[in-house]
Amino acid sequence: MQPRNMSMSGVVDLAAVKAAQEAKAKAEQARAEAARQGGGSVPGVSPSSLVIDVDEAGFEREVLQRSTEVPVVIDFWAEWCEPCKQLSPLLEGLAREYNGRFVLAKIDVDANQMLMQQFGVQGIPAVFAVVAGQALPLFQGAAPVEQIRQTLDQLIQVGEERFGLTGLVVDPDAGGGEQQEAAVAEVPAGPYDALLEAAVQALDAGDLAGAVQAYRNVLGDDPGNTEAKLGLAQAELLQRVQGLDAQQVRKDAADRPEDVAAQIAAADLDLVGGHVEDAFGRLIETVRRTAGDDRNAARVRLLELLEVVGSDDPRVTAARTQLARVLF
Repeated sequence: MQPRNMSMSGVVDLAAVKAAQEAKAKAEQARAEAARQGGGSVPGVSPSSLVIDVDEAGFEREVLQRSTEVPVVIDFWAEWCEPCKQLSPLLEGLAREYNGRFVLAKIDVDANQMLMQQFGVQGIPAVFAVVAGQALPLFQGAAPVEQIRQTLDQLIQVGEERFGLTGLVVDPDAGGGEQQEAAVAEVPAGPYDALLEAAVQALDAGDLAGAVQAYRNVLGDDPGNTEAKLGLAQAELLQRVQGLDAQQVRKDAADRPEDVAAQIAAADLDLVGGHVEDAFGRLIETVRRTAGDDRNAARVRLLELLEVVGSDDPRVTAARTQLARVLF
């Protein structure tokens, strides 16, 4: 199967951000409902569920979906690989030590060649991570335990700060994870779930106008709805770049640096293409050298793109600081 919502180069993956926001909201709702029904206690997972064997058939459920709750570290290994026999037990021990702050997924490359190819694994052992549906390489080959700890700490910090992933509650007396999954599945729908689901379906179908309208319907009743605000910003961005001739847009921007509309269109394409800092830098420079309505147009578009990426991203923080210096 094809892993979805993955970005191997660290660019902004709009689908992944959307999925992460949806999953985060549902997870928070599930935890709140479980706490209410259980008198304030949230059911824990079994310690055995912190280390799992994953194949192609279970990849979406065990890795992609799980990564919306907790960072998933992937250990690509094989029975014949001697360094794997040293690294794998070390990773398993760290998974138990970190006690729910990440989950270790073990993938046998001999039995799962497709996953190996999709991740671009060149040699084993190879260790990747998936956070909120986005994949990133961690390291290849055996590594000192302290170096691995530092890498894991950074991974967990990213999960917490960017996606609100606080990990799993581990209950030493818990059995399997089936009861927890059932509890999540039974959480009643929220007041805007149907509208938000309609927006997601419209996005998946390429109906950007329908998605925009669905998100606006939610915001009409609930102006502070975070998921709808993010979804609307994404849908409007995709709607703006739909049908653009990317080569012509970039040529116009290069030939006419004083043309604010050309710079704004190029910035939209930059962001959709994953060139986040280029998009921000282009608009900040446009704000710096313009005035009046032109400056305001560039400033407003920059703020819209910052909203798409999210305030927790350090590139957004840096861009806001640069914008403030230009304006004041």
